[in-house]
Amino acid sequence: MKKKLLIVLIVLLFAGCSLKDITQPDHTENENLQMEQTGKTASDKPEVLLSGLDAPWSIQEVEETLFVSERTGSIVQLKDGKVKREPVELKEKLSEESEAGLLGFLLAPGFEDSGQGFAYYTYELDGKPVNRVVTLQYEEGSWKETNVLLDQIPSGNYHHGGRIKIGFDNKLYVTTGDAKQGEIAQDVNSLGGKILRMNLDGSIPDDNPFPNSYVYSYGHRNPQGLTWDLEGRLYSSEHGESGKDELNQIEPGKNYGWPEIEGDEKNAEMETPLIHAGDNTWAPSGIAYNNGKIYIASLRGEALKAYDIVTKDIKDIVTDQGRIRDVYIDGTYLYFISNNTDGRGNPDKKDDRLYRIPLTNLK
Repeated sequence: MKKKLLIVLIVLLFAGCSLKDITQPDHTENENLQMEQTGKTASDKPEVLLSGLDAPWSIQEVEETLFVSERTGSIVQLKDGKVKREPVELKEKLSEESEAGLLGFLLAPGFEDSGQGFAYYTYELDGKPVNRVVTLQYEEGSWKETNVLLDQIPSGNYHHGGRIKIGFDNKLYVTTGDAKQGEIAQDVNSLGGKILRMNLDGSIPDDNPFPNSYVYSYGHRNPQGLTWDLEGRLYSSEHGESGKDELNQIEPGKNYGWPEIEGDEKNAEMETPLIHAGDNTWAPSGIAYNNGKIYIASLRGEALKAYDIVTKDIKDIVTDQGRIRDVYIDGTYLYFISNNTDGRGNPDKKDDRLYRIPLTNLK
């Protein structure tokens, strides 16, 4: 009996899943992952939809069903007032490096019929962390990795990047960190410190700025947010080294400076940000656009910020929920997730949480 159990454990480890990942939460476990009935309010105070999330990273929605990825390897689904945590069966075991794990998560166009999604995650290759972009298939209450679109994206102890989004051009955009090796951000032959662009099947688009290359822009330190305005302009948030966190407007083939310049520093061949944090630290992560403003999830800044594209003013919208990892906007609500359980926050017993704010409350 012990021998059989050992074999099962080994199989699970090689499949990239822990026992926790492949078991559905029982009633006791669900007590820490439940709906909080707060009711509607006319105030600006965010409404809590979920509590008990485990280091959440990305928010997605389709047909009024919300999905939240957890860095530990699960997808939480909220549908018709009911919540369930479902495992993600990956082909490689998630890395346990700081900031690593299941990061970017995205539903494919037509998910309602296909059940397909995309993910960006960190694993160990020859004892060192690397990142990969994969397709996922959802069926029978679980998610399974199906195909690898891009592998061996540089990684390290920190700076994994990890945001994935589909643009108006139906291409997949991917942010990658410099893996704490600043020089690779300036190397267009490296996948680290970049924003990458690919077809949904993982092939390289013919109109990418560098021939036979996934690289769309370079000179990035640790970009973690992507969004587009209604004119199709691409924006990205980026962690600075010590302060000087950035919001950039991204153009194909352009160099965004790291590690040669940051903040207000100038170089004729490099781009400067729309705005930066100066000597403060935001640690910006997910971003979303709505009605002329870009909303920025801020980790160390512990705020949800709003940047006005026209006036260039920036202000805090939410300041009392701790670290904020991602923000998502549909036609009615702005959703955001706290990230106090990521190892750097001060979580309370109900962290982390999924919140929403009616768009009519945003000023």
